[in-house]
Amino acid sequence: MKRVYTFGDGKAEGNASMRNLLGGKGANLAEMNLLGMPVPPGFTITTEVCTEYTQYGRDEVVSRLEDEVKAAIAHVENLTGKKFNDPANPLLVSVRSGARASMPGMMDTVLNLGMNDETVASLAEKSGNPRFAWDSYRRFVQMYGDVVLGMKPKSKTETDPFEAIIDQVKEEKGVKFDT
Repeated sequence: MKRVYTFGDGKAEGNASMRNLLGGKGANLAEMNLLGMPVPPGFTITTEVCTEYTQYGRDEVVSRLEDEVKAAIAHVENLTGKKFNDPANPLLVSVRSGARASMPGMMDTVLNLGMNDETVASLAEKSGNPRFAWDSYRRFVQMYGDVVLGMKPKSKTETDPFEAIIDQVKEEKGVKFDT
């Protein structure tokens, strides 16, 4: 059973008619590639994997997915000329959850997967903008903490733990703005 569908460089293993399998976002990204739109390369893990996760559990699903995800990452590396976890020429990816039907407010996103202490230095050098690089790293850490580790306020009246840290550092430094 195929669990991972790639797209990029005007080609795609899926298309718009595969919405139930690829989710709305995945099907549309595949279709946009087929139409020649300038969409960065990527891959979609099928909606059926969610059912497998519920049925078989995390470890079983990870073992079933691992080789396909590695091949999909290699596909993106090939198309971009970048390498995941390469400090000199890092590939950064964004991860977004999805569903067959859109559910407003239910989509979780982690941007800049691949950022770490080494790749942030490379991004600062390549962009000529260290602030941009460090802010990208901060966004990754904050989103990972929120989405993956569940480090978020329980209600709208509570302070986000990451914002509390940023506010504390700004106060210690005597500055008002993050920039």
